[in-house]
Amino acid sequence: MIGYGFSKALDLPFEKVRERVIEELKKEGFGLLMEIDLRDKFKEKLCIDFKKYIILGVCNPPNAHKAILAEENIGLMFPCNVIVYEKGARTVLSVIKPTVAMKMIDNRELDAIAEFIEVKLKKAFDAIE
Repeated sequence: MIGYGFSKALDLPFEKVRERVIEELKKEGFGLLMEIDLRDKFKEKLCIDFKKYIILGVCNPPNAHKAILAEENIGLMFPCNVIVYEKGARTVLSVIKPTVAMKMIDNRELDAIAEFIEVKLKKAFDAIE
């Protein structure tokens, strides 16, 4: 387990994990702001083949708004990142821990928001088995 996120290897196909995590995040109020396909980018920019690896940038708008009101420059820490990648015959799903990321910022108002978001991210993460 990584200290700055939740991570697990699954016996599910890559695309299935990608679809399921987006669905579960939506149930928890997160929208997908961006999807970066590193396999495609590495092929395009470096001419190398790489395993399937995506970064999903997700956001919970009401809490993002609260966070910006509490700390205007917090946008530097947005969005919350979720990654899905191949590792051998398995698919790894990892989700950032906002409470760890927010430790860099000394603002008590952000602590409660980060805790709330982390619970929602963990619920989506736990729903995928």
